[in-house]
Amino acid sequence: MNRVALGLCYDGHDFEGWQTQPHGRTVQDHLTKSIEAIAHEPLVLVCAGRTDTGVHARQQVVHFDTSANRPVSAWVKGVNNTLPASVSVLGAKVLDDEFHARFSAISRTYRYYFYSASVRDPFKRFMTWVHYPLDLDAMRRASACLIGTHDFSAFRASQCQAASPVRTLHAMNLLEQDDHAFFEIHGNAFLHHMVRNLMGSLMEVGLHRQPEDWLREVLESKNRSLAAKTYPAQGLSLWNIEYPPQYGIQELFA
Repeated sequence: MNRVALGLCYDGHDFEGWQTQPHGRTVQDHLTKSIEAIAHEPLVLVCAGRTDTGVHARQQVVHFDTSANRPVSAWVKGVNNTLPASVSVLGAKVLDDEFHARFSAISRTYRYYFYSASVRDPFKRFMTWVHYPLDLDAMRRASACLIGTHDFSAFRASQCQAASPVRTLHAMNLLEQDDHAFFEIHGNAFLHHMVRNLMGSLMEVGLHRQPEDWLREVLESKNRSLAAKTYPAQGLSLWNIEYPPQYGIQELFA
């Protein structure tokens, strides 16, 4: 058996998340169908991080085991030939079976893009529109309490299946670019809806609906009902996944 790793990216607007569903409108469903057409056998795909409906991925990593022997180009160009235009395999390589797309990952980075304007801009479809002005400095200061290892139950979806709510955030930076901004969040792993729930609460601070120290109180409460609403998916992208260098995963995106 060969273990093949793929690097891919996708526009989440066209999909109902990563994970396969009976209706077949997910990234996994489309990708599995296209890969099986090349391998000529049923396959099981494993991804580095499941994305929800409408969430994008600049860098997603998957692996699958196959008895098929194909040139690397077949796993890239051949698979892309039958994929929707909104998803693309960027690179492929054969690795030994100690590599695992999910469990070999050291960390993950997400970006959440947003902009504040009086009217919605249709060209900013990968960002979340906020109608009112935001105090970005207040949001930046409030987010500092999230760095480190914490119980993130207050920002965890009710349907989250993770065994533990404890996660480690290594960095959370708010960056400004011309007429928009984004949070870049680097952590060891993330809970279901965690980033979007964090963004919802940070927006409350940015809109001056809550004081800066409120975010720490919510975090320490471990109570989801005290946090703000889940923010829209369109501004969220899985940006980067870090692996031990011996696997050469970054070469898939070169």
